[in-house]
Amino acid sequence: MDTGLDNFILLTDSYKVTHYPQYPAGTTEVYSYFESRGGEWSETCFFGLQYILKKYFVGQVVTEKKIDQAEKYFKKHLPTFPFNRSGWEYILKHHGGRLPLSIKTVPEGSSVPVRNVLMTVKNTDPECFWLTNYVETLLVQVWFPMTVCTNSREQKKIIKQYLRETGDESLLPFKLHDFGFRGVSSVESAGLGGASHLVNFLGTDTMAALVIADEYYGEECAGYSIPASEHSTITSWTKEGEIDAMKNMLETYKTGIVACVSDSYDIFDACSKKWGEVLKKAVLERDGTLVIRPDSGDPSTVVLKCHELLGEAFGFQTNEKGYKVLDPHVRLIQGDGINIHSLKEILETLKQHLWSADNIAFGSGGALLQKLNRDTQKCAFKCSSITVKGVDRVVYKDPVTDPGKVSKKGKLSLLFDQGKWKTVEGENVDGDQLVEVFRNGELVLDQKFVDIKKRAD
Repeated sequence: MDTGLDNFILLTDSYKVTHYPQYPAGTTEVYSYFESRGGEWSETCFFGLQYILKKYFVGQVVTEKKIDQAEKYFKKHLPTFPFNRSGWEYILKHHGGRLPLSIKTVPEGSSVPVRNVLMTVKNTDPECFWLTNYVETLLVQVWFPMTVCTNSREQKKIIKQYLRETGDESLLPFKLHDFGFRGVSSVESAGLGGASHLVNFLGTDTMAALVIADEYYGEECAGYSIPASEHSTITSWTKEGEIDAMKNMLETYKTGIVACVSDSYDIFDACSKKWGEVLKKAVLERDGTLVIRPDSGDPSTVVLKCHELLGEAFGFQTNEKGYKVLDPHVRLIQGDGINIHSLKEILETLKQHLWSADNIAFGSGGALLQKLNRDTQKCAFKCSSITVKGVDRVVYKDPVTDPGKVSKKGKLSLLFDQGKWKTVEGENVDGDQLVEVFRNGELVLDQKFVDIKKRAD
């Protein structure tokens, strides 16, 4: 079904429709940039713009039918202001409905300190100067994938640190699993946010993320999962039949890794008695690993106690770093209440009690994909240069009420020299790391997921 949500002209903030006559007479170019002005983390991992460009910008996005549809909406929505029909008809007539814009960005997967330019946008046809900031609404939505990617990457740093100190760093790719599909606002959010997480890890249950990584970034299979139970499949056996439900998991999945939620009634009894005594022989004889999942209570307290009980039941070895590693037939995954803070608290608690980070993986949903907003990294899109009657003007804002919102001046380049990123004034300065990814309706650089992951690592 083709709806107004498929009409590029309608995918903007209403007030932007009124901006075309507000620029100075004789304006022929508007140049704007995007940055993270600060926020939760000192750097951001840029990702996700290619999806936005391929889905919304590439090809003919303006047609007579869409112009008519947009005019109908705006005449009712803004009845006192004339819709810029001539501007859109110009794009249709002179550009075949393709957008006369040039967009440059830092390569996706790059981690850049805050307060540096990440993207620049300018019009390529002097008649379409008004288009640069018209597209701000869609382009700024890159805040979401890049913030998810950054959030995931920061958690990767924490887990890596604890693995380095207490265990085996090679286990890192599967240590944070995406459980976020049901906890986000839309299928698109799940796909794009989930793909952002997969820049850093390989574990996910968010199928939409695999589709985004494949169809928009050329990665045939970006993430993996395992057989696992949920409360309905365990509690349907009744409380008295919980052991039978657990046994069924072992018999159904005879080899490999299998996860079983075990707190439907008593997680501690499940670890010490049901898994640790009644089913112990079956667990140890099975060719694979049982991953036991607590799902309630204070995460640090519960996870530590489960380690202690499983250690008593199944035994453990002390590794060369002096930390305890459970028998390889049993591991834990904590998927309740996991965010960047609780994850670190759990790992530190385990370390203090001499348990290796090898024993545990984490699952995260809303805190990974949803509990973020544009201000998490203070993302902003601002005009920094304008050309009026052939003369370039430096443009900026400097509000006395908030120095943090001072914007950059002029045309910009992003340099990387001796391991440091730096934004400088001037377009296409020697060594500029910004690369053109879109021009006049075409994607001019198709970035692959495998390369993005390497940059982000």
